[in-house]
Amino acid sequence: MSQKPAQIYLVDGSGYIFRAFHALPPLTRSDGVQIGAVLGFTNMLIKLLREQNPDYLVVIFDAARENFRNQIYPAYKANREETPPELIPQFSLIRKACEAFDVPHIEKEGYEADDLIATYAHSQPGEVTIVSSDKDLMQLVGGSVRMLDPIKNRMIGVEEVKEKFGVPPEQVVDVQALAGDSSDNVPGVPGIGVKTAAELILAYGNLENLLSKAGEIKQPKRRESLIEHAEMARISKELVTLKDDVPDAEPLEAFAVKPFNPEKAFSFLREQNFNALVHRLEKEAPSAPQQRASYELIQDVESLKKWVSQIHEKGYVAFDTETTSLDAMEAQLVGISLSTEANNACYIPLGHKGEARDLLSPGTDPHQIPLKEALDILQPMLSSPAVLKIGQNIKYDALVLKKYNIEISPLDDTMVLSYILEGTQHGHGMDELAKLHFDYDTIKYQDVVGSGRSQVTFDKVPLEKALTYAAEDADITLRLHEVLKPRLLKEHQCTVYETLERPLIPVLVDMEYRGIKVDPLVLKRLGGDFEKRLEEIEKQIQEEVGETFNVASPKQLGEILFEKLKLPGGKKGKNGCLRNSGRGSR
Repeated sequence: MSQKPAQIYLVDGSGYIFRAFHALPPLTRSDGVQIGAVLGFTNMLIKLLREQNPDYLVVIFDAARENFRNQIYPAYKANREETPPELIPQFSLIRKACEAFDVPHIEKEGYEADDLIATYAHSQPGEVTIVSSDKDLMQLVGGSVRMLDPIKNRMIGVEEVKEKFGVPPEQVVDVQALAGDSSDNVPGVPGIGVKTAAELILAYGNLENLLSKAGEIKQPKRRESLIEHAEMARISKELVTLKDDVPDAEPLEAFAVKPFNPEKAFSFLREQNFNALVHRLEKEAPSAPQQRASYELIQDVESLKKWVSQIHEKGYVAFDTETTSLDAMEAQLVGISLSTEANNACYIPLGHKGEARDLLSPGTDPHQIPLKEALDILQPMLSSPAVLKIGQNIKYDALVLKKYNIEISPLDDTMVLSYILEGTQHGHGMDELAKLHFDYDTIKYQDVVGSGRSQVTFDKVPLEKALTYAAEDADITLRLHEVLKPRLLKEHQCTVYETLERPLIPVLVDMEYRGIKVDPLVLKRLGGDFEKRLEEIEKQIQEEVGETFNVASPKQLGEILFEKLKLPGGKKGKNGCLRNSGRGSR
């Protein structure tokens, strides 16, 4: 039986970094360092290891811009823009990503990454996959060598190279020598593009034969350009031909793929705030425990007292209220969910109507503890200074319970914690946070109450259905707290949370509960005054820019700011509107 050839993967690290940086939206770490390219690279690395299952894998970087090609042609790559300053810190982090996953990375002074890739591609006894979309590497395709475009996730073989250049891989350098490359400042022959170059190489076989017979070409401009720039075409070929004999290459054994080390990898990922990636990998790991949530419907006093006793012993509880309205001051309490450990929670129905009858009680009304009796049992725990109450947007729950003379204290809010730690990187609603941190899709509110004309208030939701939805809220809130709260100390945000954000929650609750007195006539007069001032400001803005436009239109405003005034940061969105490139929250 013949042995399966070794699967060798050569990653064009430098090429991928720049493509990931420009292709992905900006993403910043909690300390302000941009990490979009790091995340893109790390995801690609994990995808390669998981899906391709290589025997050998190495990431190859450019050592510096200056190399032997600059000695041949000093202007080589001279037109390249400076590296964006926000990308520079990401280079070292990407190397750390390689180390975290035990993937070797190499570079060599005087040579480009492409030369190292060519050297390894042509000297290994196995099937070689070059992970890159760089057209310069297509000259290496053929035989046991192919390419994998990591951004488009497609394989590139001989046929794809022919489609790109019009010639097979072995003739690509001749086509590039004629056509040149503006991005690398390879001169080529003026007036000859890739299509014409392919036609000429197919007709004459190779560059030298073409140049020796250039006088035979019928088209005058083409003939004269080839004769005049023949030496430049030869120099261009030297520039685009990859060196496949770089000295002192590492042995293949140095690139052997090692077993995944969760502790090492997760430490790096958490440092970069890649929490969703951590949870995804934990979930996918073979050793990860497969847990199923256990949710209990509380319909009798004894069961409720048992839960309250457990909460007092624990000293903390995640909880959530279910109500009849999004407006806390109008909402009627329908139920309360509690959780003190992950995957374990309960739901206490308190205000469900006849339409929500449950399986255990097929009569007119669903079986539930009377509201006042249940609140009398819950109130000491909810107000106890010895029990920490944890909520997601807990201000809403506190406002609802305040109407029932229950003051919640002390408290923690996972939504506030998330905002302090990650700011405007993403939204901070429970659905989004559960997906981000646990790669978990929560039950959506509309799936429980319906939508449109068929939508009902939560008090009409059947108890079994209400249980799963409400208990999940408390369960996810607790799990978010376990992930987010410890990060305050590590990321030096304790003072912000403890002295500013958390103390402000009960203040806002009191303000919203008490409300304010408003004189409607004064309010109307103020509204008219503000409208007049806004009109004056809009007129002033239009005078400043020298044209009339709709200030309230994002499209028109973007064109004025980023096209006419040339302010930095403009980026076109999917709808074609120019906008600031920073990310907002939901």
